[in-house]
Amino acid sequence: MAPASTLDDFQREFAAALLGEAISATGRALAAQPGFAVYRNTVLRGCIDALAANYPTVATLVGAEWFDDAAGRFARSQLPRDGSLAAFGQGFADFLEGFEAAAALAYLGGVARLDRAWTEAHLAADAPVLAAATLAALPPAQLLDAVLVPHPAARWVCSPDMPIFTIWRRHRERAPLDDAIDWRGDGGLLTRPGGAVAWQQLGACAAAFLDECAQGRPFAVAAGRACPAGSAARIDTWLPALFVAGAFTRLGRPQP
Repeated sequence: MAPASTLDDFQREFAAALLGEAISATGRALAAQPGFAVYRNTVLRGCIDALAANYPTVATLVGAEWFDDAAGRFARSQLPRDGSLAAFGQGFADFLEGFEAAAALAYLGGVARLDRAWTEAHLAADAPVLAAATLAALPPAQLLDAVLVPHPAARWVCSPDMPIFTIWRRHRERAPLDDAIDWRGDGGLLTRPGGAVAWQQLGACAAAFLDECAQGRPFAVAAGRACPAGSAARIDTWLPALFVAGAFTRLGRPQP
């Protein structure tokens, strides 16, 4: 077998052979070696099992056979880029939203994003939690210009027309699955204030406020965009809950 010209070339050939896509002489020689099929199946099975562990709600919703097929297709198109599989699966929600077999499961991509949010919240860096008292102590002018910096472990996902958080939470909390669902959009906030990932329902205004804060908008601007005049969702009905959840880590300065 002729050696690959560089280590990168060999790694590409090896990955292609693992996926059954080897088209070069080097790749064909790799795939023809005794026992390579066993290794290929072991690697693919490991990727599928990692995805099932990282997307447990999706796996429960669709069943093992359906999930294995979808996860296998995803793994062949996006191999892990890290030796640790704890975070494997970035892009799986996008994949599901374009997966023909999931066309009738319009909520599945949103549920997958919540599963991903749990993983990212779990793996995020530690950081202090901003107390509401810190904000309340600011003079009015400073309050309006202050930027609430989202906590590194804070993640939020919303859908305008699918009850993705209701579906996700029922499976995560092992709640009765046959209860009727109010089929309208909702969302969830995931945080890790005390070392364990916690979650709560999140309304559209609160989610928009977090989006604005993540963009570095001052408090006055973020609140005005997220909760415009005439909105039924007043800021005092949802901002305290964000602080209780540990959604922020510190006060920052507005982005230029």
